[in-house]
Amino acid sequence: MAMGRMPEDGGDELQSVFSDINITPLTDIFLVLLIIFMVGASMAVDAAGSAAGGDRGAMKVDLPSGAAQDLAPGSKDVIVVILPDGRVVLAGQEVADDRLTDELKTALAHSSDSTLIVQADEGVHHGRVVAVMEKAREAGFTRLAVATRGE
Repeated sequence: MAMGRMPEDGGDELQSVFSDINITPLTDIFLVLLIIFMVGASMAVDAAGSAAGGDRGAMKVDLPSGAAQDLAPGSKDVIVVILPDGRVVLAGQEVADDRLTDELKTALAHSSDSTLIVQADEGVHHGRVVAVMEKAREAGFTRLAVATRGE
C-alpha cells in the first residue's frame, strides 16, 4: 500500500504520514563542531601567548627556583641570557666573550642607572655566570639582579 493513498475499502481516512524529525544526527554534528572549536580556540590562545613572548628578547631557559621578590624588567634594564651550553645572548643577539664587555658598555651608555638582569639556565656552571657578572662589573654596572623561577 502506498503512502498517502486512499484505503481500498473506500473509507476517507488517510494513512498517517511519519512527520517527526530525528534530531540525533543534528546533535552529533553540533557536538563535533563544539569539540573542533574548543581545540582550535585553545591552540590559538597558546600560539598567541608564545608569539607575544612576555619579555623583551626572551629566550627559553630553565631558571632555577628561588623565593626572592618578583622582578619586572623595566625598559631601561639590560637582560643577559646565558643558555645551557654557555652562550651569552644580549638584546636578542648572541655575543662572543671577547665582545661582551664592549656590548655591555654600549648598553649601559643608553641609561646610566640600568640594572643588569642575568637569566642563566639552571644547568649553567656557576663559574660561567660569575664570569659574565665580572664582565658586567668591568663595563660599569653597579646594580645586578639574578632572575629565578617562582616556586
